Amino acid sequence: MKSQVQPKLIIHGGAGSSLQGKGGLEAVRRSLHIVIEQVYSLLLCGITASEAVIQGCQMLEDNPRFNAGTGSVLQSDGQIRMSASLMDGALGRFSGVINVSRVKNPIDLAQFLQNSPDRVLSDFGSAELAREMQIPSYNALTDLRLQEWIQERQDNFKSTMANVIAEPELVETSNAGRGTIGVVALDAYGKLAAGTSTGGKGFERIGRVSDSAMPAGNYATKEAGVSCTGIGEDIIDECLAAKIVVRVTDGMSLKDAMQRSFGEAYQNKRDLGAIALDASGAIAWGKTSEILLAAYHNGENIGDTLEWTGDELVGYC
Repeated sequence: MKSQVQPKLIIHGGAGSSLQGKGGLEAVRRSLHIVIEQVYSLLLCGITASEAVIQGCQMLEDNPRFNAGTGSVLQSDGQIRMSASLMDGALGRFSGVINVSRVKNPIDLAQFLQNSPDRVLSDFGSAELAREMQIPSYNALTDLRLQEWIQERQDNFKSTMANVIAEPELVETSNAGRGTIGVVALDAYGKLAAGTSTGGKGFERIGRVSDSAMPAGNYATKEAGVSCTGIGEDIIDECLAAKIVVRVTDGMSLKDAMQRSFGEAYQNKRDLGAIALDASGAIAWGKTSEILLAAYHNGENIGDTLEWTGDELVGYC
């Protein structure tokens, strides 16, 4: 394939209400920027958008700071159940796993399912697939997430979810967590892909399903790609990722599609965020929450949204 365009990349590590100080902010910034640097360099070397998304999701899943893969939160019964999905915009193909346990990188199962006639599997089917793929059993639990769950159990699960990122100095008593990771990439051949992975809200009812393995939370076509984060139920109710992408596909600019969609979400009192790219290389992000943990490469340099706390619902470059 011949290179056609300048690659672009945007990633997120969740959204929420607070980073509680520069220590947390700078630690998150370093984590996000490392992923951007490594994945963008691969895009420049010619990997496809889907390959870039998988690589980025794997790196974010492997970082215990974020609520996906290692460091995932626990559901109310003390078990980790993760969900992830991948959508190749060029192929128009969505795949994912829901409430999978004992695997290191749920995005790997979503990748495998891209070429399967059955492309979305729930807990039992995901476990069977992991065995078929001979993926080693993996314990994603961290001490901090266990202590978080133990504390919440002592409080009789008064919180409706866990914290946004897993750092001791950032543990809050408020419901700060909307933890998900996501990657959207535009490769040198003009193709788009999006991937999203999560450990869930934390402390939720056993078997609760997030938006991350649905087109509501992760969607891409040849024209645009979106990955969402925030309260999964709010994202599902807005059908946010698909709504934004369809609007762009139908001819609306990415900026206008994001503005309209986030305006609607704000009016509906949703708590969510999203990152997006279109085929022209436009980059956009939006939030109704206080903070969005996102970083991007615009072809020239790296930027992020960690200190973006203004009244605007949408940012772009």
